[in-house]
Amino acid sequence: MNFRQVHLDFHTSEKIDDIGSRFSKKQFQEALKAGHVNSITVFSKCHHGWAYHPSDANEMHPGLSFDLLKEQIEAAHEIGVKTPVYISAGYDEKAAKEHPEWLAHYRDENGNILMPDFSIPRYHMFCLNTPYLPYLLAQIKEVCERYDADGIFLDIMSVRKCYCPACVAQLIAEGKDPANEADALDLAERVYANYCRSVRETIDSVKPGLPVFHNGGHIVNGRRDLADFNTHLELESLPTGGWGYDHFPLSARYAQGLGKEFLGMTGKFHESWGEFGGFKHKNALRYEAALAAANGAKSSVGDQLAPNGEMDMATYNLIGAAYKELEEKEPWLDHVTAKTDIALFSTEAAATYYKTSDSARVSGATAGAVRMLLEGHYLFDVVDFESDFNKYSVLILPDAVRLDEGFQKKIQSFLDNGGKILATGTAGLKKENDSFAFDLGAKFVGKNEFCPDYLRPGFDIPDMDISDYIIYAQGYKCETTGEELASRRDPYFNRTAEHFCSHRHAPSSGVYGGAGITEGKDGAYIGWEIFTEYATRGSLIAKRVVMHTLDKLLAERKTLETSLPAQGVVTLMDQAESSRLVCHTLYAIPVKRGSGVEIIEDIVPVFDIDVKIKTEKEIKKVYLAPSMEEIPFTQKEGYVSFTVPKIECAQITVLNY
Repeated sequence: MNFRQVHLDFHTSEKIDDIGSRFSKKQFQEALKAGHVNSITVFSKCHHGWAYHPSDANEMHPGLSFDLLKEQIEAAHEIGVKTPVYISAGYDEKAAKEHPEWLAHYRDENGNILMPDFSIPRYHMFCLNTPYLPYLLAQIKEVCERYDADGIFLDIMSVRKCYCPACVAQLIAEGKDPANEADALDLAERVYANYCRSVRETIDSVKPGLPVFHNGGHIVNGRRDLADFNTHLELESLPTGGWGYDHFPLSARYAQGLGKEFLGMTGKFHESWGEFGGFKHKNALRYEAALAAANGAKSSVGDQLAPNGEMDMATYNLIGAAYKELEEKEPWLDHVTAKTDIALFSTEAAATYYKTSDSARVSGATAGAVRMLLEGHYLFDVVDFESDFNKYSVLILPDAVRLDEGFQKKIQSFLDNGGKILATGTAGLKKENDSFAFDLGAKFVGKNEFCPDYLRPGFDIPDMDISDYIIYAQGYKCETTGEELASRRDPYFNRTAEHFCSHRHAPSSGVYGGAGITEGKDGAYIGWEIFTEYATRGSLIAKRVVMHTLDKLLAERKTLETSLPAQGVVTLMDQAESSRLVCHTLYAIPVKRGSGVEIIEDIVPVFDIDVKIKTEKEIKKVYLAPSMEEIPFTQKEGYVSFTVPKIECAQITVLNY
């Protein structure tokens, strides 16, 4: 895969004429060069359903008079730029109007079937259990046969329950109940798998092994079978488009454990897809490209081509500001393996494993944990049931990850190998009853009747005094059977019409409410949904008590420590074939503007950041990349220490061994 990609959207209405009239090979190439781009995804078919080339399997856009796809591919290849080809798979508005019987039908929360509605400006989803599938496959085959595509990108595709006539008829023929959600989901899984296999067979019949990616907007944690339908992964994550800057690290820390190359897909837009004339600040793209690299990913920046086919040079100068830096760093970015201490079990993966309906795109507990771990500068992965836990020192079970017998056996093997558990809320309890599966220094009692209540640390916290700290998230009572690290304090009462005090909640009564944080032979337990607390409240005490507990569990096994401020990001990669460790340090502060749009504009440099890395390797040289400036270091008692003199957005420090 190439590091510096562009995803060139081109969803263009048939009501617009002179499509591609200002396309110029020279200008197209100039834009790609200005952007330091080495791969660009170009369009065969858009959401409106039109082809951007002569087609027997489809119809060419009525406003287009030449083979735009061919011209783009030839122009790009002439300067060494690859060209994956985009085909809109889930949406095709032209076909939707011609064949509404091919469209998917959905149920709302009340069980009512939602019929296709053409009275509003929107796209409509297709069912792949209809003749639409061979229609789509013919388009894919045509592209593979006629064009020198470097891959196929199929958009708007995922497992979706459908209640169209074809799906209902098949369920009835199979003796199943269309109104039964499990039956409908089973069929949806089979339909999607058949689609993916059919696509692979179609492509391989022409160009065996050509890369393909099915984009559903999210890599589902715990569904490795779905990920395996792709040759690589593209993690769609536009921070300004509603994803926020926490989303990509979560997705990337999961993807890097799947054994596939992957890229982070952001956008040049001020907000999100479909925006013409919107630009983010170049510092935002610089940071986003560096963040992708720090997580072992390549980069893709979303753009949208104007109907006339002329590339916007302001966009490619903007992209070039980020990609020029990325290009200079590439020797230290490829073929790397992340060094990690902590495995964070995804609550989405737990929902997938137990086949529950609670599989939100990014759950609060997992998102809160990721934010804490990033700010605490821990080295971690997001894992599922199939991950090898024995690679890690600590396994975090956040807030609601309960354990069946198979899960318990897998964790016991991890514990036997010297690992430790951190469980919070109801996580770590057996699935069949309310008892802990392992010795976490506590006996579970049940949900606390007081909410909110108070946490009182039994240890010193930097920059914070000992006091009773409010925790809004649900708490759970337990009895200490090991070491008590913090206690619970009850409020005077819950807030009701008859019992209330002040504006929000009752103060602490000072009455001991039982253990709050405990530690036992197998790990530690925090008796609140503490990660959800951080996701929703950003409570500093929540982060600090988790950090204290993690540091206690990691002890001398902690790989990295740094003086980087909380908003900074640090990762450590092993580039074994080049005999070097690669340490990424980043620093930028997203701010919210408008209606919650996260923006990076100013990059404030930070200076003299200390880093200490535990390693058994003998380090021969430490230097900054790509400048190659050597910096002093010491190595003693298993630790290498050095100081990064300046971080302006991002800095790579290389440790040769």
